[in-house]
Amino acid sequence: MEALRELGAVDVVAVMARYRDGLRSHQEAINRLNVYPVPDGDTGTNMALTMESVVAELRALPDGPANPGMPAMEAVCRGVAHGSLMGARGNSGVILSQLLRGMTGVLAASRSAGPAEVAAAFQAASDAAHDAVLRPVEGTILTVARAAAEGASRAAGEGADLVDVLDAARQDAAIALEHTPEMLEALARAGVVDAGGSGYLLLLDAFLAVVDGRPLPEAPSDVAPGSAAYAALDDSLAGQGDLGGPGPRGAEPAGSSEPGSAAGEELRYEVMYLLDAPDETMPAFKEVWAGIGDSIVVVGGDGLWNCHIHTNDIGGAIEAALDVGRPREIRVTDLEEQVEEMKWVRESSANLAGDEAGTPAQPHRTAVVAVATGEGIGRIFRSLGVHHLVPGGQSMNPSTAQILEVVESTASPEVVLLPNNDNIHPVAMQVCELSGKPVRVVPTSSIVEGFAALLEYDPESSADDNALAMADSARQVVPGEVTRAVRDATGPAGDISAGDYLGLSSEGVEVVAGSLVDATCGLLGRLIGDGHEMVTLIEGEGARTADTRKVTEWLAEHHPAMAVEVLDGGQPLYPYLVSVE
Repeated sequence: MEALRELGAVDVVAVMARYRDGLRSHQEAINRLNVYPVPDGDTGTNMALTMESVVAELRALPDGPANPGMPAMEAVCRGVAHGSLMGARGNSGVILSQLLRGMTGVLAASRSAGPAEVAAAFQAASDAAHDAVLRPVEGTILTVARAAAEGASRAAGEGADLVDVLDAARQDAAIALEHTPEMLEALARAGVVDAGGSGYLLLLDAFLAVVDGRPLPEAPSDVAPGSAAYAALDDSLAGQGDLGGPGPRGAEPAGSSEPGSAAGEELRYEVMYLLDAPDETMPAFKEVWAGIGDSIVVVGGDGLWNCHIHTNDIGGAIEAALDVGRPREIRVTDLEEQVEEMKWVRESSANLAGDEAGTPAQPHRTAVVAVATGEGIGRIFRSLGVHHLVPGGQSMNPSTAQILEVVESTASPEVVLLPNNDNIHPVAMQVCELSGKPVRVVPTSSIVEGFAALLEYDPESSADDNALAMADSARQVVPGEVTRAVRDATGPAGDISAGDYLGLSSEGVEVVAGSLVDATCGLLGRLIGDGHEMVTLIEGEGARTADTRKVTEWLAEHHPAMAVEVLDGGQPLYPYLVSVE
């Protein structure tokens, strides 16, 4: 085919469809190449599902790619932006949404896009992602996106045609991706490149497929971290589940822990709020925050911003908002007491969706929507007052649209949302902005934190009051989990072989053992401390009655004063979830 000289609306639609196809074909290769040895957050899956939402949004546009009365390119670009926002899955999906929204913001301004416009779109995409954090971390998708923008801009400035601009963007992005292990130690140790950056490289391949008729790269059939085949991948489509993470576990943060976290700083408090403020005030706001903290994330636009900081100056963090606008939904967490970033891997449990048995005839002032899976887990949530469940977890992240649909369907005028997973938290925050009713997110990182939060749920109180009380209650438990390694790895707890049982805390892998009982008892031995009074074991798939009896006998022998409760959760992949109170 003859190469295109400009991109029209139909071409942008085709690029999005090819990108979705490329992510779908490569998602398992990306998912399998996870640095962390447990079945964890799936970057490839989350990016692919986000693009499924984009493609569905574009298919729903009237009259093909154009809405009546709206220029075709503008309609398509609005569809891409809205579809990616509503379909964003996990942190990798949220970052991809930021990139696509920045890109289409430029493309929407013209009926067709030539080399200069496309280069400007790549630059806008990079800027949108970088602007979300104050101190971007190198070695992530942000690095790859910036390299693509620089390559495209250089070629466009030299008068290159559209194909050459895209080639330059792809070449520079691939080089940057190859060097990501030099920028982040976790990647270097595992011998992999950044997964999110690999996924972004496929977007450039999709552009070249549409513009120049090139085939999308084939997915590797059998690739493992550190293998020669992996190192030789021309596509560089490999990496870990979303890179980094705050702390040793680091399974799937938003582009390396909201790509901007600095590890190891002694900052005690986490401050989060929504901020109503003019867009032009945000540079000065960020500069104030830069002087008082780290792990700074400021995402939004059009007068509404989602703000996050780790700091020792709570007052200063809030006063900065008062100087430029109106903060709301302020949450302050003592990080020394907070249970950090637990990841619960789940598969879909169809009987959770739509099971509203027991919903009161008269709606309460505030309803609770919880994300979870597992038949027993669902029963426990319902017994604690939850009537609205969204199927999902770490390996199956619900989209913004899925959660929003359940929230909007509740009869109650206000809603508290329990994500029960750090990877779902960014999507939950988007639901707060999009819902037509007051929605407050309790930042629960685990199922057992969700259970604990519900002990302070008052259905007749406001969502604001409930969110504060429930967040405090959630912090009173120490969670743990036991699973099996899905790949070989090394870590502070020793060498790990595929099939080993792992005891996990918020600090990472605590125990490596050959049996489920040894891993569970070893984990409890590390979690139980002075002042603890109760242990809850939640049995999942793979937990046998004999195993549970041995664990409870171990507790009776080593911690005779400890009360023990055993619950049937039915969760997949994790034979035991543990709560110590």
